Amino acid sequence: QVQLVESGGGLVPPGGSLRLSCLRSGSIFGLRTMAWYRQVPGKERELVARINSGDTTNYADSVKGRFTISRDYAWNTVSLQMNNLELEDSADYYCNLIEARGAFWGQGTQVTVSS
Repeated sequence: QVQLVESGGGLVPPGGSLRLSCLRSGSIFGLRTMAWYRQVPGKERELVARINSGDTTNYADSVKGRFTISRDYAWNTVSLQMNNLELEDSADYYCNLIEARGAFWGQGTQVTVSS
């Protein structure tokens, strides 16, 4: 059974940086995409960034140039480096894995950008 555990959230002032990490346990099968989503109360969960088996990355327009998604060689950890954070980046951030058996989610980590 795959488990995803996020870490690295916290309180940061505007313009600051945070690095989120997603630690995966359990076997992974076939082609895969790992991603970071975020959600604020009352809104739908939105894609922030993703990386696939070919190491192609995609980003939401709102974070391009500020956020970077990366992974380690074995896909054990996927990270999201967030720079120049804005108030609008405040949200719960979730790690997501899609592979042959379906989709898996972590429990989330909270990011608050505030002065």
